[in-house]
Formats: sequence, C-alpha cells, structure tokens
Amino acid sequence: MAFPFEISATDGKARTGVLKTPRGDIRTPAFMPVGTAGTVKALTVDQVKDTGADIILGNTYHLMLRPTAERVKRLGGLHKFMRWDKPILTDSGGFQVMSLSGISKVTEEAVTFASHIDGSKHVLSPERSMEIQADLLGSDIVMQLDECVAWPAEEKRAREGMELSARWGIRSKAAFGTRDSQVLFGIQQGSTFENLRRESSQRLQDIGFDGYAIGGLAVGEGHTAMCEVLDYAPDLLPADKPRYLMGVGKPIDLVEAVARGVDMFDCVLPTRSGRHGQAWTWDGAINIKNAKFADDDTPLDPGSDCPASRDYSKAYLRHLFKAEEILGQVLLSWHNIAFFQALTAAMREAIAEGRFEAFRRDFAARHNAAG
Repeated sequence: MAFPFEISATDGKARTGVLKTPRGDIRTPAFMPVGTAGTVKALTVDQVKDTGADIILGNTYHLMLRPTAERVKRLGGLHKFMRWDKPILTDSGGFQVMSLSGISKVTEEAVTFASHIDGSKHVLSPERSMEIQADLLGSDIVMQLDECVAWPAEEKRAREGMELSARWGIRSKAAFGTRDSQVLFGIQQGSTFENLRRESSQRLQDIGFDGYAIGGLAVGEGHTAMCEVLDYAPDLLPADKPRYLMGVGKPIDLVEAVARGVDMFDCVLPTRSGRHGQAWTWDGAINIKNAKFADDDTPLDPGSDCPASRDYSKAYLRHLFKAEEILGQVLLSWHNIAFFQALTAAMREAIAEGRFEAFRRDFAARHNAAG
C-alpha cells in the first residue's frame, strides 16, 4: 500500500506537500541527511532531528558489510539500532556498482563485490537487495537495485545500464511484493539522453512503483548539464508520486531541481563539507579556516535555531579547525545540515505563498555574487 502523497501547493513546476508514512510525515521538498553506516557523520540523532529533518538515508552496501544486515536485524532493525524513530530510506547498493567499479563485477544476475574492508566476496542481486533493505534493515522506503552508469557515457553504454536497471526493477518489484508499512521506488536511468530516460520512465510505470527516483546524475556532469536533464526528466514521471533526485547536491542544485518539479534529495555534501571546514550559508559557501575569520566574532547565522549556527563565533570555529579539535567538525556538520533543512523549509514556504520564482531569482543572485 503506497504511502499517501498529498501535494498542497504548486508554483510553476515547483510543488510542496507531504508524504505520509507510518513513522511520520515527510514534508516536501525534503532533504535527507545521509547516514551511510547507521549514523549521520559527527552528529547524534537528536541533533539531526533538531535541524528539522523528517527522514534520513541509510546505505545498503556499507551496512551489509559492517556490521552486516543480519546483525542489524538481530538487534531490532536499523531504526532501533541507531535510535532513529522517523522514516529511513535505504539506497539499493546500485551507486556502488559505479563508484567501486574497480572491485565489482556486473552480470545479468547480480553484482559481485570484493569488500573494500577485507576483500571478502559478496553478491548483491535485486532479490538480495530487497531482503537487506526491507526485511533485515527494515527501511521505510526501499530502492530498486539499479546500475548507475559513469559519466560521460556513450549512448550504447547508457542504454545497456538503463535496460539492465529496468530488468532489475521487475525483479526488485517481484521480490518486494506487497507490504503494508514499506514502499518501493523505481529509478529512472539513461545518463544525459532524453530518449533513454523517456523509455526508462515508461518501463518503470509499466512495472508500477510507489515513487520514482532520477538516478545517474551528480556523477560529474556538472550543474548545467544536470539542469538540462532536469528540464525534462521529472515531467516523464507520474505527477501524483514523489520524485527523488538521488545524490544531489549543492544548495543551488536543490533550488533549480525544485523549480523543475523534484520533491526529495539526499547528499553527503553537508557533513563532508563540515568535516573539511566548509560552511554553507545564504550567501554561498565559506572556508572557515581562512585567516579573515581569525577575529570575526559573528556567528554563521544569528537568526538560526541551530546552536552551531547561532551560538559560536566564526573566530572560535576557525580556532577549532586550526587546533584540529573534533568539535569543529561536529559544529560545522551540524550547521550545514541545519542550513539544508532551513533551505528546504524556505522553499516549501515560498511555494505555498506563490513566490517561489522570486525566491529562486534572489537565491541565484546571492549564489552568483558569492562566486
């Protein structure tokens, strides 16, 4: 039974609404912090909740290797294991087909991985991916197993990946079956080829999924090329189902994708940036390690509800990084997650009030002014 998806307002192609799940509502547009190995890096679940996040993402590949999906199941499932009682979306492991291509082999039947931890062999088929995500980890939103083709790709290679993903989508749906409290999303593929994405979308709708993702972007093609694909890709998917852009992205990417009809996002960028001293703000990104912040006693965002954004000076944050204190990584990661949640909240409000286009123009102007 699909989770109800209610669109409450639209402004152009941008839309805001709610995806209702048994573990709580997901307000859209939604940004999902990435909890790769059962944790959003450097943060407690309470910190993540306090930023306003309605849902987080877990990673099938990493969790099946360590601590193993079977162990997570024995310990009560991923929600209990990591003490997160809101919805969780798990990726299928398909992205690792591309990112770990040097230690993986793809056949019609499955992907075979050599573990990056100890070299042990693991086989991930559509059926095994469904078992790990739905039965062992217990995620709320399960993703079909797909093949994410590296960019740039010739059309022949992109077609091969799209067609394999479609066949794996059929097997994923069959293995997932019908469930009362979990849903399955299909993944549109086709690289930067409109004809392939059109065919992929039709195949997915013929199978029938509870939601649809746009895969194969944010893999090196750049912002402009991504936007060119998003000019048509969301429109190829059902308007009454949530649309999820996988692995995206920078704040400007989110705003431009929402303008084109996307509802959900995930990305490691906020915490990865935070661990390296980069803070995202309404006026672009800053490197807190820069000397110009040594005597700056202003916070990153005095109007924020997040303590990391509001209560610590840039000078102090810079000091923490220069002194290699772990707290600096924690505070900047916390701030960045809070900023991404504030950004999606601002977009929801702008769409509801019919002023999204003005919001988009202002955001782009500030982004461009910051370089």
